[in-house]
Amino acid sequence: MRIVATDTGGTFTDLAAFDAQAGTVVYSKSLTTYGDFVKGVISAAEVARVDLAPAGLFKHGTTLVINALIQRTGAKTALVMTRGFRDVLEIGRGNRPEPFNLNYSRHATLVPRELRFEVAERTSGTGEPLLAPNLDDLDVLADRLRGEGVEAVAVSFLNAYLQPRHEEQVVARLRERLPGVFVTCGSELSREWYEYERTATCAANAYVGPQVTGYLHVLREQLGAHGFAGRIFLMGSNGGVLGLEEAGRGPLALVESGPVGGCIGAAAYAGALGLGKVIAFDMGGTTAKCAVVEDGAFDVKSVYHVGGYERGFPIRGAVLDIVEVGAGGGSIAHVDGQGGLRVGPRSAGSTPGPAAYGRGGTEPTITDANLILGRIDAASFLGGTMKLDPALAHHAMQARVAVALGYEGADGLDRLADGIVSIAAVTMAGAIKKVTVEKGLDPRDYVLFAFGGGGPLHAVELARQLSIPEVIVPPEPGNFSALGMLLSDYRVDRSSTFVREFNEANIASALELSDSLKQGITEEIRAESSTAAIEYQHYFEIRYRGQVHSIRTQVGPEVTADALRSLFEQLYRRRYGHADARAALELVSVTTVGLGTMDKPDLGSLARFEGSDRSASPSKRSVYFPGAGRLETAVHARRLLPRGFAAHGPALVEEYGSTTLVGPGDRFEVGVLGELRIRLAAREGGQ
Repeated sequence: MRIVATDTGGTFTDLAAFDAQAGTVVYSKSLTTYGDFVKGVISAAEVARVDLAPAGLFKHGTTLVINALIQRTGAKTALVMTRGFRDVLEIGRGNRPEPFNLNYSRHATLVPRELRFEVAERTSGTGEPLLAPNLDDLDVLADRLRGEGVEAVAVSFLNAYLQPRHEEQVVARLRERLPGVFVTCGSELSREWYEYERTATCAANAYVGPQVTGYLHVLREQLGAHGFAGRIFLMGSNGGVLGLEEAGRGPLALVESGPVGGCIGAAAYAGALGLGKVIAFDMGGTTAKCAVVEDGAFDVKSVYHVGGYERGFPIRGAVLDIVEVGAGGGSIAHVDGQGGLRVGPRSAGSTPGPAAYGRGGTEPTITDANLILGRIDAASFLGGTMKLDPALAHHAMQARVAVALGYEGADGLDRLADGIVSIAAVTMAGAIKKVTVEKGLDPRDYVLFAFGGGGPLHAVELARQLSIPEVIVPPEPGNFSALGMLLSDYRVDRSSTFVREFNEANIASALELSDSLKQGITEEIRAESSTAAIEYQHYFEIRYRGQVHSIRTQVGPEVTADALRSLFEQLYRRRYGHADARAALELVSVTTVGLGTMDKPDLGSLARFEGSDRSASPSKRSVYFPGAGRLETAVHARRLLPRGFAAHGPALVEEYGSTTLVGPGDRFEVGVLGELRIRLAAREGGQ
């Protein structure tokens, strides 16, 4: 079987294709085509010369959903709610995350007040139907929605998480009366009790629904036109893939579809290499992302904030715990109103792209800075398929930044470019601290696993800032998110509210609920693959009684109250620095996860060793290093480095899609799976 995986990023669309019979994987990159993302996908297949006709599986990750939510380019959406609760979206939690900011304001809601409508219906707090919606009223509402020209409708009723009958009745009626309009309801997406979060999730799902369903339709048509007749799966935010139909019903499950693939790949390599603690770091063309992998698994959170916690809105659903910042290769350097140098979050993307791309970009970016510093070879970028123009990078840097800041001559331009890279490194180090230090984790205990087009170029400097002793760069890091999708399995997460006192009897009841969720998961996975082996994971959300926030705690089938309490306190202490053995606990919700295993390549087959010790002789290039200036630096072709090859920096290791930078005195070695293992040299004065 042939499996093809593609990842549409902000700058490049990456492809990885696995041929099970030949045991080979091929890779390619193509510039992302805004306005027609599918064109970039097809282009990547053509660049790799991959015939889609014999492929049995196609896995795809996309930034379409998150872009639509952040850029507010979704559908005209209406929200139908229980009478008296029209303003839930604006009231939110009623909190003020920035209490001392006098100019504080939240982002505008996705659905304006004039498009939020009330229906007379009510379900009790125990799930008993008290007042059923009137179907004649719904017909009047449908006529009004049609008159408003809405493209999508979200239905979210109070207490529907307990009994969804009223929501289902209204959705069925509106779908009947409004053909062609995307209609969704909150109970299809979340069966947990958080009223504001459920409503915001439902509204967001409707907001992106028409755009995503249209995109998936075009994707299927275009793949079919190129001979593909297999199964299409989308990369879900929960760390697994989901079917095309499920993605169409709940497109919000794709909110972090793009960055997730790399985390899956990092977890697979961490397990294969016996690495217990890994920080997955991905730097692409537009953003940099990071996540923690422990014991071969990544953390999944149940609430994700679009636009950030301070000003954005929440969505309820399983999302990998990823922190993302606007520091990618295309992030633009500029001088602010106070005369200071800033980098990002605005990006040049693929259109026009960095100045050196020669596509009309006139503003300097991180990629332009790295080119000026000698870290990127203009002639061999993307294996020589895309030439860069150093003169354009120098001109953009000089005209837009250097003159304003008073940097003159070649040395001044080097120092300025290094300053741009250093500012970006501070931003990216801050993201890593959010997934480690802010959660009670010490980054010095971890290995930095770097991938993406820019990750290996900046990883050593980040590790030095955070005192991380070792950096690992996997094979083909520039296409690693697509590669991670090849390694992904089908995954289903189901949760249900279960607010009870923490004791043996209620824990037993929670396990029974978990088993009932397991049945529905099994049916869904079997519908996609009748032969998949299924693994299950069970989690309880637990908190101290009286608190709002809870801790996600994994449980086994025979867990006892004492063992579960001990595990909860361990997690609580790690995150907050303390725990109270005497305080009463409370169960909040139950989550069951099902993983349906899929065909995937063996990690050992992904490394390509084409050389020997003699063919590993490097060329030389002048590269700028902070504190040392320009140094003659060894430049290695990664494909020619044999297993076990070792050397000291300064060095560059070049390959298709990425370049790894090794600092002076640092030691790197080619590992058993083709990974580069970089041990950082101790610096005078310590860290």
